[in-house]
Amino acid sequence: MPQEAAALKPRLVLVTGPSGAGRSTAIRALEDMGYEAIDNLPLSLLPRLLSGDVPDKPLALGVDARNRDFSANALIEAVDRMDGLSGVPMQVLFVDCSAEVLLRRYSETRRRHPLAPAESPEMGIAREFDLLVPIRARADILIDTSEMSPHDFRAELERWFAPQGRSHLAVTVHSFSYKRGLPRGLDMVLDCRFLRNPYWDRELRALDGRDGRVADYVGGDARFAAFRDKVIDLAMLLLPAYEAEGKAYLAIGFGCTGGQHRSVAMAETLAAALAEAGWPVSIRHRELERRGALDAPRGAARGRRGE
Repeated sequence: MPQEAAALKPRLVLVTGPSGAGRSTAIRALEDMGYEAIDNLPLSLLPRLLSGDVPDKPLALGVDARNRDFSANALIEAVDRMDGLSGVPMQVLFVDCSAEVLLRRYSETRRRHPLAPAESPEMGIAREFDLLVPIRARADILIDTSEMSPHDFRAELERWFAPQGRSHLAVTVHSFSYKRGLPRGLDMVLDCRFLRNPYWDRELRALDGRDGRVADYVGGDARFAAFRDKVIDLAMLLLPAYEAEGKAYLAIGFGCTGGQHRSVAMAETLAAALAEAGWPVSIRHRELERRGALDAPRGAARGRRGE
């Protein structure tokens, strides 16, 4: 199939995130890219919307906590149902932002938070963050707008979703714990449990694979270098082939026992190599996100083709 024709195949993007993070901006940007945009649709109507014929143009659906029937479980159940009903590739885009930046935005605009209309915006932001934790962990793509201008944000969206451009393939690299099962939507899974485990070193146990000491410990395994090189070589072989076939995104997962040390170190290693080669790449550390161990979301693309 020609690359341009494949890139224009209909698909669905479900856009959500905390109020004030940029969800509405994302919906408008996707509409400008040719998506049919529907904002603030009740969750109960989502399966009905997609139960008919396959749409002839891509869809962008905005869902947020203002919906009368909104809940994290309801949204996740709707996503599961849509996977079976839509007949088109689907992605969940989570537009995130730090609490400090959200509070500043509310203070500057003097708007009331939808979840705390009679209280301070701080209360509403905290409630919404708690409400969205399961959805954030479930998202396919996470973009943090805390330090982005509106122009930067739109450019980021175009790199992920524009139907035309030099590169159509964006990569997400996940780390996870096998105890909690595989993350949703992985295309390729690699098991890191054969590498030596920093958990058994008391000085490293509380750290994670982003720490240089943990990365050095994992890298000290005699099998690590060959594994790393073969994984990177495999990715560099497959990504251009997937792109030539018109695939829009690829999710690669690294699993280990706890999802804290070995899988995180390997995810960081591969993401750095792909970014250096110019591929748009996003990192998701599922178990670290669940524990709130990340200093900041790592959802923005780290590499740009042709730059």
